[in-house]
Amino acid sequence: MNDLDLFDGGPDSSPDSERDRRGGARSSGDADIDEAAPLAARMRPRTLEDFQGQEQLLGEGRAIRAMLDGGKVASMILWGPPGSGKTTLARIIADVSGTTFVAFSAVTEGVARVREIIAEAGTRRRSSGRQTILFCDEIHRFNKAQQDAFLPHVEAGTIILIGATTENPSFAIVRPLLSRAPVYVLEALSPFATRSILSQALLEVRGLASMALVADEAALTFIAESADGDARRALGVLEAAAHLAGAGGGITIEIAREALQHRFAAYDKSGEEHYNLISALHKSVRGSDPDAALYWLARMLDGGEDPLYIARRLVRMATEDIGLADPDALAHVITARDSYEFLGSPEGELALAQATIYLATAAKSNRVYTAWNAVRDRARETPAAGVPLHIRNAPTSLMKDLGYGEGYRYDPDENGGVSDQTYLPDEVAGEQFYDPSGFGFEKTIAERLRWWAERRENG
Repeated sequence: MNDLDLFDGGPDSSPDSERDRRGGARSSGDADIDEAAPLAARMRPRTLEDFQGQEQLLGEGRAIRAMLDGGKVASMILWGPPGSGKTTLARIIADVSGTTFVAFSAVTEGVARVREIIAEAGTRRRSSGRQTILFCDEIHRFNKAQQDAFLPHVEAGTIILIGATTENPSFAIVRPLLSRAPVYVLEALSPFATRSILSQALLEVRGLASMALVADEAALTFIAESADGDARRALGVLEAAAHLAGAGGGITIEIAREALQHRFAAYDKSGEEHYNLISALHKSVRGSDPDAALYWLARMLDGGEDPLYIARRLVRMATEDIGLADPDALAHVITARDSYEFLGSPEGELALAQATIYLATAAKSNRVYTAWNAVRDRARETPAAGVPLHIRNAPTSLMKDLGYGEGYRYDPDENGGVSDQTYLPDEVAGEQFYDPSGFGFEKTIAERLRWWAERRENG
């Protein structure tokens, strides 16, 4: 049986099937409950009224709700974390709009299957006028050429494409597709919404009602908070806890902890969270908040980030945000990196934590960073500016005859150790690129530069 057999009722569908497609939920006691299916599958919402969370999309007058109320469904990209309801929402959209729903995974299927679905959708549209929603899960797994294959059929109206992704569409979805399928953001479920789903699962026949369980409030709250907004995970933990408690038993917080086993960090080393968390760490250091900086460091390490990647980013912070306001910052981070390479995890992580605190509490200055950017731009604008003759190297007699090195004054021999000669080419003479701040060691540097400038002016 293929996807079309599963989801296409056709024009001669039974009244019950037609009622289901238009949003009427069957009773939780119906005989179609698959007792062997995971709890999360059995508890999948069937109507908009059952759907928890995402009020920003489904509340009165909100984007997707207004689309459904207006009877016109268009292509879209659903972006959200795991367990936020992307697949379920797509199914409900198909039910409410009376369209055929065909599920497709970009992980396990390819463009050949897309062509089959599109051909069948075209036939269906011509024969019955019924539209097809092609739901592409993990659409970001398709490369550019594969994503482009959807474009002509979306434009022609052969299919309504609903793509689901956990990755930032700005980077994962091709721009032509984004221009035809607006992005709707699903948020991680709140602990309150997750808690409501758990309570519902305990009471409904399609859930765990037959087990007659009693669950402590503390246990349900613990599961809801530990699921980190993932309803599928929360229901999986509840189901494991139910089996541990047994029919007629009680789910305590101890049983809930045993069922959870381990709370994994919500982190993807190659996805958006990778960039979000390193940005949070960098900005916390820049903002001189050691507690926040340590928190984001711990989140990244616990999520499996390469500690040496973090060390490289700390080196950048030491030069970009601290610079010469505290020259020891860079040396401190390099030492921490070396310590980590020597000790490994977990002992070496303490060296990274120490370096993070040092950077967060150090005097801040981006003057080296801004000076380098400014002078690099100027150097590119004047690539042919000649080195002044008096500071050119003169290793041969010919070069000396041409004036190389003539008039050069050796500063240590000058009165006060400073000469009034210039070192920049004529094209940029007198320009200042490095302007030290008044913080930390740069205050001392600024005083030295002022003193040298006064000596030069006085010849």
